[in-house]
Amino acid sequence: MALINEQELHNKSLEEIAGMMMIAARTAPKGRGRDNLFTSMITGDEIKKLAATMVQMGTLNQQEFFIRDAGNLAHAAAVVLIGARISTAGLSHCGFCGHTNCSGKEQFPQAPCAFNTIDLGIAVGSAVSVAAAHHADNRVMFSVGKAAMELRFLPAETRIAVGIPLAAMAKNPFFDRG
Repeated sequence: MALINEQELHNKSLEEIAGMMMIAARTAPKGRGRDNLFTSMITGDEIKKLAATMVQMGTLNQQEFFIRDAGNLAHAAAVVLIGARISTAGLSHCGFCGHTNCSGKEQFPQAPCAFNTIDLGIAVGSAVSVAAAHHADNRVMFSVGKAAMELRFLPAETRIAVGIPLAAMAKNPFFDRG
């Protein structure tokens, strides 16, 4: 019989949970059935690279929360990245993006269609429900997604992204920051 250290299991288990989170995001409902989502998982040195980029971005843009969030990543065994490309739903009557219809929005190609952000939110909700069901510490972070896009950890056409770091600790390091 082998003796298995708790930490050895944590990292492997958290990577498995991250994989299930990616499946949950992929299979989440999408507006008009159009799949504009991308998912990735990073571990190890890529997490360190992500944290270093977040510190640089926080310093450059005077956004302290990027630096704080980068420190949180030291506790993460895996990070799930979920992003979306910008693509209109092709509707003649919507206006949720602030334009009269999709034709009007398409004059501003970098502005997200409301369906892109709604789909991203539903996918993220599905993913974090998997983390919660497995009692994995997690938090949805804009700062992680922004830095991941800069590092091209998601495809180049990704325009909106969030990151979800995962840990298994006595206190959730992504919320209990004191």
